[in-house]
Amino acid sequence: MAQNGDVGRVYPPPDRAEPFWPALATVLAAIALQLLLPKRVTAGPTCLIPALEAALLLGLALATPRQLEGEHRTRRRTALALTAFVSAANITSLVLLAHLLLHHQLPTNGRELIIAGMLIWLTNVLIFGLWYWETDRGGPGKRAAGHDGPPDFNFVQMNDDRIMPAGWRPQFIDYLYVSLTNAAAFSPTDTLPLSPAAKSMMGLQSLVSIVTIGLIVSRAVNIL
Repeated sequence: MAQNGDVGRVYPPPDRAEPFWPALATVLAAIALQLLLPKRVTAGPTCLIPALEAALLLGLALATPRQLEGEHRTRRRTALALTAFVSAANITSLVLLAHLLLHHQLPTNGRELIIAGMLIWLTNVLIFGLWYWETDRGGPGKRAAGHDGPPDFNFVQMNDDRIMPAGWRPQFIDYLYVSLTNAAAFSPTDTLPLSPAAKSMMGLQSLVSIVTIGLIVSRAVNIL
């Protein structure tokens, strides 16, 4: 029964609440990967961008409950801004690394180049997993509150009740897996993008992955 202060408040079913800690852990991992990048492929001082990202992450952690049970507009804006910031930093590192390659400013061996390419590729996987989780059906807050918009992704489990019960809902790990397979295969695998936004994000991720693997890693192997 609702208490006096809870009159009129609609609580989502328990299975709709989404834990927020996987997203926080993913951003933290992405920041850690950026700190490992060589100085030549980072914009500005090595610790400047990760420090700004960490400050945003701290504010996001303080403003977000352990479980998302409804819409939090400030949290969502902060989360999207943080995700965009990390994405921009990672793409900047990719551009700087490609610039080094095109101008033949290569290290004495390819080890530094391979490590930088791997770090950029892994960050690409993590950050786009966040994008997919934050945008599908209006974001985790709307999904938790039961105010879902049209689906942006068509998961296999949504098409056959024999695989999962009706009403199955993707969790953070499902979006991270979509990001991993899209980055590895350069195209959707078992989950298809439905909306223009989802197609644009998956296309951009595939492009970043192709450049990272096709240009950087292949050149690094040649100079080993």
